[in-house]
Amino acid sequence: MPLPAASVEVERLFLGPNGGVPNHPRLPALLYPGAVNRDAGMEAVKALCVSNGWSGLWDWTVFDFHHFHPASHEALIVVAGHATLELGGPEGAGRDVTAGDALILPAGFGHRRAEGSGDFRVVGAYPKGQESPEVLRADTRAADTARTSIAATPVPDRDPVFGADGPLARIWGHGESV
Repeated sequence: MPLPAASVEVERLFLGPNGGVPNHPRLPALLYPGAVNRDAGMEAVKALCVSNGWSGLWDWTVFDFHHFHPASHEALIVVAGHATLELGGPEGAGRDVTAGDALILPAGFGHRRAEGSGDFRVVGAYPKGQESPEVLRADTRAADTARTSIAATPVPDRDPVFGADGPLARIWGHGESV
């Protein structure tokens, strides 16, 4: 099983509604560069997520169109290759990610793969009860309709990488204000 980094510098990304993507009204996306061993492999990363209470696991790439999940938070852990992800909608923020990086996206937070290496792969995971996420493309009407679901999506008890004492619990509502 991969050992998470002893410590990680967390980037918090707050973005408002943008190009048909609602984003979350109070929770930031969390970016953890170098969160896990870059050579950990798909199965080890999946086991790490499961050990921290995240499920609904999949491995693939990230869609190349702007989309969001209206009632599910999502963890994306890069296990191979590199990519540029656009986060928060068409006028959002571009971030380069590589093997070992993790992103925790709150419900409603837009994302897409703008470009990537041919071997780019992520493990995706969701908190219990949110394992079958609806995928909505960026659309103003869909974003407006989804706002209530987004705000009502429960915050998970555990960080998918660092567990109960991870940054997610502190930042998303179990200690620090957001």
